[in-house]
Amino acid sequence: MASIKDVAKEAGVAVATVSRVMNNRGYISKETRKKVEKAMDALDYHPNQIARALQKNQSFFIGIIVPDSNHPFFSDLIKYVEMSTNEKNYKLLICNSLDDPEKEANYISMLRQNQVDGIIMCSHTMNIESYKKVPFPIVSFDRFISSNIPCVGSDNYRGGELATEHLIQLGCKRLLHISGPLDLDILANRRRDAFVITSMKHGVTYDIIEGAHNKLTFDYFWSFVTENISPAQLREYDGVFCSNDIVAYALYIYAEQQGIRVPEQLKIIGYDYHSFTRMLQSPKLTTIMQPSDRIGVMLTNTLLQMIESADGELINNTTVDVTLIKGETT
Repeated sequence: MASIKDVAKEAGVAVATVSRVMNNRGYISKETRKKVEKAMDALDYHPNQIARALQKNQSFFIGIIVPDSNHPFFSDLIKYVEMSTNEKNYKLLICNSLDDPEKEANYISMLRQNQVDGIIMCSHTMNIESYKKVPFPIVSFDRFISSNIPCVGSDNYRGGELATEHLIQLGCKRLLHISGPLDLDILANRRRDAFVITSMKHGVTYDIIEGAHNKLTFDYFWSFVTENISPAQLREYDGVFCSNDIVAYALYIYAEQQGIRVPEQLKIIGYDYHSFTRMLQSPKLTTIMQPSDRIGVMLTNTLLQMIESADGELINNTTVDVTLIKGETT
């Protein structure tokens, strides 16, 4: 069985260089990294993860808890987190809370028992004090929990502002916002705040319909739209800003079924621009893109920085820019 010394000899580098490549530590040129990786492949060398974990007193596993991995945004986010963790020689454990506080608490307990090095928390069904008691690093997506738990998210306020201004600039006079649940202090609700303030600033009439907790399937959004917005009510609006792209698409289908032409009579804009949205060809949704690739990388880098920081330095919150994507629904 090949050893790390054999890899170093094959690659023509020092043992310490091979170690830095495996642990992704320090500066390594692309040429040197390729030589080491080629040598590892040639010798079929696989680092002893158990020995590595014992040596560093780490498991090299991290957990991610999401509301529902079936939702395209969280599916995309998980992919980019996994790619990023893999590059740093960590493994990812994926947990679905499905909007169940007890299930979320049980997952945190399970991850603790399996000695993960940290958690990326994308589900927020529990109270803030529960997260503060977790005895290892946490980074939160889209929710401020405490000064000791950094948060990564998109610029939700700017996203709501861009969406509302876009509808107003196109001549909309009466707006509707279909929001997510508003009882939690999550950053996604800043979209609602921006919608209200921008509408008031321009003197535009507006209404808000609040969605339910983390119900993320198309079937739910279809039922929600058809049960909460009558055809007569929908005809009162000329612009709708939806909290996500799936509800925006459900609303588009519903409007078309009622003989309401989009975008001539009703303009619709969503939020996310995930894989589902990019797949749609008719219509191409107008939406606000929050970049799941950059968010995934920032979540991973922030958590690993906390895990590997020897002096316990304070990690800052991170806000990622959003972009208006013009489609065929406005």
